[in-house]
Amino acid sequence: MASIAVNSPSSGSNYFMKDGVASFNTNRLCSFSFESSLFGSKISTKQLTLSVNGTGTTRPKPTIYSGSGPVKASSHSFDVVIVGAGIIGLTIARQFLIGSDLSVAVVDKAVPCSGATGAGQGYIWMVNKNPGSETWELTKRSHQLWKMLAETIRDQGMDPFQVLGWKKTGSLLVGRTPGDSVVLRNRVRQLSEAGLRAEYLFSNELLSKEPAVFVGSDGGAAFAPDDCQLDAWRTVSYIEKVNRNFALEGRYAEFYHEPVTGLVRSTNTGEVEAVQTSNNTLYGKAIVVAAGCWSRSLMHDLVRGSNVKLDVLVKPRKGHLLVIENFNSLQLNHGLMEVGYVDHQNAILTSEQDDHSQTLAVSMTATMDTMGNLILGSSRQFVGFSTEVDDAIILHILKRAGDFFPKLKELSLTDFSKNGKVRVGLRPYMPDGKPVIGRVPGLSNLFLATGHEGQGLTTALGTAEMVVDMVLGNPTHVDNSPFAAQGRCC
Repeated sequence: MASIAVNSPSSGSNYFMKDGVASFNTNRLCSFSFESSLFGSKISTKQLTLSVNGTGTTRPKPTIYSGSGPVKASSHSFDVVIVGAGIIGLTIARQFLIGSDLSVAVVDKAVPCSGATGAGQGYIWMVNKNPGSETWELTKRSHQLWKMLAETIRDQGMDPFQVLGWKKTGSLLVGRTPGDSVVLRNRVRQLSEAGLRAEYLFSNELLSKEPAVFVGSDGGAAFAPDDCQLDAWRTVSYIEKVNRNFALEGRYAEFYHEPVTGLVRSTNTGEVEAVQTSNNTLYGKAIVVAAGCWSRSLMHDLVRGSNVKLDVLVKPRKGHLLVIENFNSLQLNHGLMEVGYVDHQNAILTSEQDDHSQTLAVSMTATMDTMGNLILGSSRQFVGFSTEVDDAIILHILKRAGDFFPKLKELSLTDFSKNGKVRVGLRPYMPDGKPVIGRVPGLSNLFLATGHEGQGLTTALGTAEMVVDMVLGNPTHVDNSPFAAQGRCC
């Protein structure tokens, strides 16, 4: 049960209900204290001011609409409107709600977990990260925040496994050749120097920890015992529950199954004033586009007819994961990934390739989910926005996994069809391997949070913290300059 103390002006607010979540139109928000089993001890928030232009909540006139349909008469005003209800958009909403008294709306053409978030494997790993990379600090910070969240849930008397699917499995980055072993030893050294617990395992030591894996006498592994994994569906459900508690305050609303048809800009300031959906016009002081692979087309619609030169080069990168149920002949104690996965993940798309390039990369990843199912991956390819299942890729993944797990060689495509499922998702890929997080140059109240590729879950909390700090004008915990749009998208 949640107990809420509200100190709010009685005028200027009107509520309506949509799928059990309150939406509203209010001219001023309340200061409040909120006590709930979801949050633990009482959280007090202070009045915060957006560091964006045009902070009034009343509708500005005149406006310009950039979009494919008419502006809807039904309009609602919020402090922040977030486009995209994947793990990035939902955690940004959560961060605003628990860290300020601002009102938030989340809009999406579908529902959470219907895209890349729901198709992922759920690992929160550092073993496959390079401490010298520009994304290292963001990943490390997000990793810390996930662990803090799990601890907070545990301190509240709940089980993080039940709430988030949270498991401290440890991770193994494995290789089969002498060259792989050199790479893995270097990775262990780098991780250790960066302050993480890591050790190199020879093939016999690896076998003692993970009896089902085979790497041969020349192989080995980098072992990160503190790495964890979660279940995206449970985690999203929890975050939605947290967010929806603030609907009782009139501070949160969801607009699912509402495609964004355009954005509204002021003719006076040129700023983005609202997000137009198929059913509503959502006015906001700040707009955050966290629409994954679809962020590029949305931004094209926005800047059409303006002086802003912007091209968010995010591309859809299709991936297959296999879910094998009731395969009792293989059990895993840790999460595993072959060392080649790192190269495939970080591969740069050359200028000669486009969205429809058939380049395919398959590398072994293996985890056990919360139900005890074996999750195998993964593939990467550029085929535009296609999400069709490809049997040839399923065979590729099964064959590659069989190279590391001999028991899987007993599994045919027919057997998999009886006891398996396929997850297909489109990872939002940026050519330079870094997400775009921050303000859009020339539009001070419009922010981007996209291009996380396969690291959306891993970096979600760090990204959310960064976006909220930037919108509110607070110092960021991690240097945000590597993720800026300037010089990369304009």
